[in-house]
Amino acid sequence: MQINGAHVLVTGANRGLGRQFVLSLLDRGAAKVYATARRPDLVDVPGAVPLRLDVTDRASIADAAAAAPDVTILINNAGISTGANLVGGDRDLIRREMDTHFFGTLDVIRAFAPQLAGGAIVNVLSAISWLAFDGAGAYHAAKAAEWALTNSVRLELAAQRTLVTGVHLGAADTDMMAWYEGDKAAPEVIVAAALDGVEEHRSEVLADDWSRQVKAWLAEAPEVIYREAAAALAG
Repeated sequence: MQINGAHVLVTGANRGLGRQFVLSLLDRGAAKVYATARRPDLVDVPGAVPLRLDVTDRASIADAAAAAPDVTILINNAGISTGANLVGGDRDLIRREMDTHFFGTLDVIRAFAPQLAGGAIVNVLSAISWLAFDGAGAYHAAKAAEWALTNSVRLELAAQRTLVTGVHLGAADTDMMAWYEGDKAAPEVIVAAALDGVEEHRSEVLADDWSRQVKAWLAEAPEVIYREAAAALAG
């Protein structure tokens, strides 16, 4: 799978990692990059093709698929973080997270899958797919569901030779993580790891040290995982 010459669609492309994906794809020679957002007028990358796409609106998804029938690589990046927990949190916010990360990603994949035979799907996941945090219960549940979706879709699309790559990362230096005062990776580093993974035909990309550490903890009992995570974050 080569980025050079590819036609790529990126969701949530008006800021953060999505905007960096557009920049990096163009730098690597992508022939066309559809930069999608609910408000495409906010897309500001020269050379990109702005396109309206709201991943929570199936009519919008269908319109985007019809407008971009030449896509060979789909990058599912659009996301939100509401700060809702599961037991005491606002149920509407919890549902909004699931509608965006799980059902939104699924609906976009379903719409574009027929034209991605021999192509690729990249799902931007998170180390929080594997590790819960107080104040991010809805995000954790939605990203865990999106990770499961990624694994299932990979099997379902294997017969048509569609590469499905899950990209896990910790904190990145984006608007969404502006509140976080810990270590944050530069967006261009995360995106470079993701695109390298696609070109190397990898099913999973651990884009930073934190995602690699959390993945390594998964063999441990939950109490060990959370004790180690708390110590790492405190230290």
